[in-house]
Amino acid sequence: MKISELAQATGTPVDTIRYYEREGLLPAPARGDNNYRVYGAEHAERLAFIRQGRGLDMSLGEIRTLLAWRDQPDADCGAVNDLLDEHIGHIATRIRELRALERQLKDLRAQCRQASDTAHCGILTGLAQAAEPPPARAHDNHVHGTHGRP
Repeated sequence: MKISELAQATGTPVDTIRYYEREGLLPAPARGDNNYRVYGAEHAERLAFIRQGRGLDMSLGEIRTLLAWRDQPDADCGAVNDLLDEHIGHIATRIRELRALERQLKDLRAQCRQASDTAHCGILTGLAQAAEPPPARAHDNHVHGTHGRP
């Protein structure tokens, strides 16, 4: 199949397919007599695998590693488990960060209970205050790094 057919069959933009090829995630396809790229079922299957990994918010590096292990069917999958455990940890951290962000946004939203003119908008005031640099400490004469520690 041509790249446009692969794109349509997998729901992947042509530019993304080309990018995955450049990144080494998809093997280079054979070329037909007309010099068009000729993709096979193995390309569609590998592309589906990549898209599934991206759907799970895996980085291209993580997916590249998984593909390398997938290409070694007799290898021990303990490292695959480790990679997934690490990814789960990253997701858990992001969830905590997103919950903290949600709390900040709700606190900010609570500063403006009802609509008023923007000059008195609690949200705009809160954002402006948060954007101000912290005041300089007048009596901070401490020299960092002088206690024998790097």
